Formats: sequence, C-alpha cells, structure tokens
Amino acid sequence: MVLVREEAGAPGAPLAELKEYLRITGEREDRLLHALLLGATGLCEQFTGQWLMIGGARETVRADGSWQRLAARPVVAVLGVEAVGPDGAGEALPVDRYAVDIDAAGDGWVRAAPLAGRRVLAVRYRAGLAAEPEGLPDPIRQGIVRLAAEHFAARGGDVPSPPAVVSALWRPWRRMRLA
Repeated sequence: MVLVREEAGAPGAPLAELKEYLRITGEREDRLLHALLLGATGLCEQFTGQWLMIGGARETVRADGSWQRLAARPVVAVLGVEAVGPDGAGEALPVDRYAVDIDAAGDGWVRAAPLAGRRVLAVRYRAGLAAEPEGLPDPIRQGIVRLAAEHFAARGGDVPSPPAVVSALWRPWRRMRLA
C-alpha cells in the first residue's frame, strides 16, 4: 500500500571507482560525481526491480488474513509488525499474531488474521542486495560506474537512455512481476 525507505539510498559504487574510470585525480568534481552515482544507482534499482544497498523500509499492507507481498526486495529481514488503527496509532504485534516468509526469490510476505478495528499492518524490514558497494556483483557496479561516467561526459547534453552495454550488464539481475 505505502512503502517508505527509512534511510537515504547509498551509491552502488565507490566514488574512487568512478574517479579512476574517468581518470580524475582532484576533488573539485566530487559532489557532482557522488550525485551522478546516486542517480545511476537509482536507475539501476528501477531497471532491476531490486534495492541494491541494504536499508530499512516501513510499509503498510492490508490486515485481512491473506498473504501480502512486500514491495522492496530482496528482503533480508523482517524486524517487526504493528497493527495500525483508524487513528493511525500502531500497536506492536507479538510474533505469534502474524506470519512472515522470505521466499527463494527474495520476496517478503506477511499476514495477520483480521484484527478488530485494525485493517492495516505496518511492517518494518530490511531489503537490499549488499551492505557495501563492494558486495554487489561486479557487473552491477560496473554498469553504475559506466552510466555515471556517461552522464558526466554528457553534461549539458542529452543522454536519452542507458547505453546498451549498461542494460546488458544489469539484465541478469532484472526481476519483474507480472500482475
């Protein structure tokens, strides 16, 4: 229903890696390069359908007794579930009042029996592929660096879409859901 990323996204590649790729030694462009890495990371997450860097999430889902799929993935841990009342106040549920599952694809699932006057669950969890950029698969990191470098080189010009080599690097990690 509503997903909130609790922490700002971190770049999926170290600044030093992008600077080395671009052969930049000074620090004058660091803010711009960092912003380009964040943008390329966000585009990679949209393309792959997965969070890259592990971070916290808070999501509201229905509390109707059915299994509800969490939006961010891959889910690495479910931290807690609250029943939310019509006034927006949450009450932590004991672990025996709800069920969670993380399937082989990294999708997180939660369900709770209908609760009197409470139709929504607030689920706190962590999702992402890696804790540090170095933990990401090399092709994902390389694609982020190449896309950020393309955007750096095209400052003031148009970059219509990610270069084909970038999408080729990311395609094996693309996860799509069919409705």
